Amino acid sequence: MYHDGVGLEITSQSSEAVSAYDQAVVSLLEYRLDAGQHAKRALEAQPDFPMGLCFRGYALMQLGTNQVSAKVEKSLQQAAAMAPQCTPREQHHIKALEYWLNGHVRAACREWEQILVTSPADLLALRLHHFMSFWQGHHSRLRDIPAAVVGRLDESTPGYGFALGMFAFGLEECGDYVRGEELGKRAVELNRDDLWAIHAVAHVLEMQSRQHEGTQWLNQSDDYWTDRNPFRDHLWWHTALFWLELGDIERVLQHYDRHIRVDEGGFYLDLQNAASLLMRLELLNIDVGERWAEVADLAQTRIDDHHLPFTDVHFMLALTGAGRLPEARSFISSLEVFAKKGGNDAAQVTASIGLSVSRALLAFAEESYAAVVDSLLELRHEMTALGGSHAQQDIFTQILIEAARRDGRTALTNNLLAQRDVLRPHNKD
Repeated sequence: MYHDGVGLEITSQSSEAVSAYDQAVVSLLEYRLDAGQHAKRALEAQPDFPMGLCFRGYALMQLGTNQVSAKVEKSLQQAAAMAPQCTPREQHHIKALEYWLNGHVRAACREWEQILVTSPADLLALRLHHFMSFWQGHHSRLRDIPAAVVGRLDESTPGYGFALGMFAFGLEECGDYVRGEELGKRAVELNRDDLWAIHAVAHVLEMQSRQHEGTQWLNQSDDYWTDRNPFRDHLWWHTALFWLELGDIERVLQHYDRHIRVDEGGFYLDLQNAASLLMRLELLNIDVGERWAEVADLAQTRIDDHHLPFTDVHFMLALTGAGRLPEARSFISSLEVFAKKGGNDAAQVTASIGLSVSRALLAFAEESYAAVVDSLLELRHEMTALGGSHAQQDIFTQILIEAARRDGRTALTNNLLAQRDVLRPHNKD
């Protein structure tokens, strides 16, 4: 029996496998492109390495598409065959992967939370719980689960800064901006490579409309994050939002073209970034040229790939933004089938919220503004279940306000604008 880099027992017959696994976990936490390479080395050293197999399955699931399900199933079956020899902690990981693969995300989170009760240093369990709590809109869990970890560890624990960065983000999403900024900056001091902690502070600055500070906080050269996975592009998206609020449209479009536009790989977060930024520009009557086309092209290839409800509504943004209304209607039909079939958490969220939001986006494209207002006004307090952050979900508030304006509902428009301005105050500097 070996121990991993934080001292937890790990079932393996190979020190090389354990070492590569430790490197894979750190790379995952730092959003590095080489996480998969380290995981591959671990499994080359020991093909039946349980945590290596779980890691591979987890990494595939984080791609946010059902296209990888067969590969995940293979890793799960291999890991499950080893379960009788594993520690209870590792058995929870295997069960969590099974739940996640089958779309039972809340059950997977319960497995990761059980791990953290007895093994708070298991940063892989913490990251995955945090990741999926985010996509379920569980803001208090984003705060509370890392809080317990931070409260039981200290800065002498390897990777403590990662837990602190997750706690900071949870504080921000729960509205504790002062403490979120303080702890986020401390996490960055502990590890300059912690993109999630950098991201947490960026969210504080976004929610407080501190745009000038935001551009400085994210003031990196174009090639600074080239060794990171597509999450780096989400930080560029935040940079573009700051410049958008400052009115520098030329710089926003430069950021879009250099860092935010989708590529042929079609990572789900890239599509979210691109579609939501283009819609923000459209709402300001900015001509975005042909940029919608490549986003819509990608969305059309995923019409039946329902994995994250938050991604689905951005597929809808892409199709309607590009004016592809027949394809948008086909997408809604696919969502209806998925929601009716049920059987997993995403289908339930689609049935309760996702379908209604998607129909509202189609109505906006069809200029049926009264229908948009009637739908989104009712849903706006329930939207957290779609997942994503407050900053990401703000696009739906903007669409609601614009629909109310175009529908001639002046009093409602002014009321919604006043509400948004108070909740997201404009900095006077």
